[in-house]
Amino acid sequence: MNAPATRPNLLLLLLPLALFAALALLFALGLLHGDPSRLPSALVGRPAPQTALPPLAGIARDGIALPGLDPALFKGHVSVVNVWASWCGPCRDEVPLLNELATDRRIQLIGINYKDSAENARRFLSHFGNPYSVIGVDAQGRASIEWGVYGVPETFLVGADGVIAYKLVGQVTAENINGVLKAEIDKAVAKGAQTSSQDRPD
Repeated sequence: MNAPATRPNLLLLLLPLALFAALALLFALGLLHGDPSRLPSALVGRPAPQTALPPLAGIARDGIALPGLDPALFKGHVSVVNVWASWCGPCRDEVPLLNELATDRRIQLIGINYKDSAENARRFLSHFGNPYSVIGVDAQGRASIEWGVYGVPETFLVGADGVIAYKLVGQVTAENINGVLKAEIDKAVAKGAQTSSQDRPD
């Protein structure tokens, strides 16, 4: 007499498991077919974090030591902020593209060295090249939390007004630098020039 009542109970127990499996499948398909570089960021449209970071000791350009990250650097300059580490494989692969991007005199390329040792970071830059004009050291990863970093590499575009205009999650590639990032830089530069001309006295 108890057998008919057992089957509905079993179905009720299996229903949540089936729903979970279906959701997990949808999530996996989204990861496989989606573009992780287009993950939304709550910081886009907000001022860049005002966290100062010390410089990476022993790194110089033209005989002058590179400065650390001072938030005041964002005002009046279009900045590309790249979060990287020597232990990050994709970070190595994106350096040639960042070196090319660094030739664009309209922007400043800022590096945030994430949870790294100074010795390994210096060795990385010596071997792969240094695209950065500013390098801030985030040894504990606390500043990167303020930037909303999921993992390295990540790249942010900060407008001349100090506001984050765009976020690229993952490695800079030929596809996303030419398809998206450069277009976003063009927009930020144009916006900065327009704002600057409006601020000039007649």
